[in-house]
Amino acid sequence: MLQVYNDFERRPDLLEKFDTLIKCYSSTAVIADVQYRTGVMDSGIKPAFRAKVTGQAITVQLSKGDLVDPLKALEMGHPGDVIVVDAGGDPNTSVCGGLMGGLAKNRGIRGMIIDGAGRDTDELEDINWPIWTRAITPRGTHTMFSGRKEELSINVPIACGGVVVRPGDFIVADLMGVTVVPLEKAEEVIKLAQEQADREELTRKAVAQGKTVEDLLNEFGRI
Repeated sequence: MLQVYNDFERRPDLLEKFDTLIKCYSSTAVIADVQYRTGVMDSGIKPAFRAKVTGQAITVQLSKGDLVDPLKALEMGHPGDVIVVDAGGDPNTSVCGGLMGGLAKNRGIRGMIIDGAGRDTDELEDINWPIWTRAITPRGTHTMFSGRKEELSINVPIACGGVVVRPGDFIVADLMGVTVVPLEKAEEVIKLAQEQADREELTRKAVAQGKTVEDLLNEFGRI
């Protein structure tokens, strides 16, 4: 049964700050550090190509063993959103490909995180619409445009990559993987992450100047 819940609070002011933060080196790692290593999805969920993305989560729960293309999520998407899908970790059935990516990009949706599989990665890279998945496979659901079932729930709490994701939580994803920031903690996390990113940049410049470990410890008290 299709369950569509009310929309979530969008915070463009915070999204702008995450957009700035992701320009720094190791943005997912910085956020993981300031969240005491929580909110990090399973390392098996990787980008299909080199990309970075931030956005608020539209969550999708699919029925295990009866996967469908989550096109309904596109209808609910707003610019700056990222679709996050619990596909039960299925590595053999893609729930997103090039056509869906094009439709999503047209709506301003920034990308998709899938605890499962995707396909058409060459096409997605060409249009610069990134996905993070456990697997890539040419095998689809065969339900994209005709006879499509609607056995999914949208904007409910889900588990993706071993992390609870709620509608509106912030997603930060890059080449290393995916981190999740709860909406209610976003302001605090941004502040702490920016402070750490600034410290790391100073340390990085010192390393480039030939400073030793001892020099760094004397100057910064940590590395």
